[in-house]
Amino acid sequence: MNTHEWESKLIDYIDGKATKAEREVVEQALLHNEAVRNLYNQLTEIIGAMNEARVLEPSGKLKANFEQALQGEIAAQSKSTKTVHFSPTLYRIAAGIVLLLVGLAIGFKINQSNVEADRLAKLEQQLEENRKMMLAMMDNQLSASQRMTGVSVAYQLEKPDDEIVSVLVKAMNEDTNTNVRLAALDALGKFSDEPVVRSELIGSLKVQKDPVVQIALIQLLVKMKEKSVLNQLEKITRDAGTLKAVKDEAHAGILKLS
Repeated sequence: MNTHEWESKLIDYIDGKATKAEREVVEQALLHNEAVRNLYNQLTEIIGAMNEARVLEPSGKLKANFEQALQGEIAAQSKSTKTVHFSPTLYRIAAGIVLLLVGLAIGFKINQSNVEADRLAKLEQQLEENRKMMLAMMDNQLSASQRMTGVSVAYQLEKPDDEIVSVLVKAMNEDTNTNVRLAALDALGKFSDEPVVRSELIGSLKVQKDPVVQIALIQLLVKMKEKSVLNQLEKITRDAGTLKAVKDEAHAGILKLS
């Protein structure tokens, strides 16, 4: 089984939803497969943190909770000598912890009948600091996993500001890690109804060099029914330096958009 399949089985196992046969398969793997054990440990930490977050009463320690939630996911990966690659789903679980903590704090504070102005101002300041931490993680050139987590937090936003869009575009076009590029593209795709984001996605087709991201980008633009990229798709099909798989996707896109 690949990593994604193990993630699904382990989550069911942890939640007590696995069948007897599935439990036996998982337990045998935990005994004999170090990579599966590492993934199991990471999942239990993340899911445990989510369960704690659901009953957490927000306090003035929001920043510490935010940092702990994010850094906990990073630390879990560094404990193992073997690398276990997280899927975007797992990064979004970690991102969900962060946003849940922030959301609980907002609800707790604002629903008080006598909210003091200075306390509300401090909360707003805290949220701005958290936003800056997210941007810093997305710009961390020493850790792809931190950039991935930062991008996944951005994905959870309802509407990103211009600065966040700019950082996501940079990640999509320039990041050295293909998974980070794909995650950034995924986040931007969520916000593709925004004119600025749509324009950046169209522009990326001209400069994108990662073939995996090129294919995903073409698929997204076709899904968006963006006919303005037809000329660029034609150029891709004629480019001698472009991989055949990318050319095939571009050709398929032309047929769908024409």
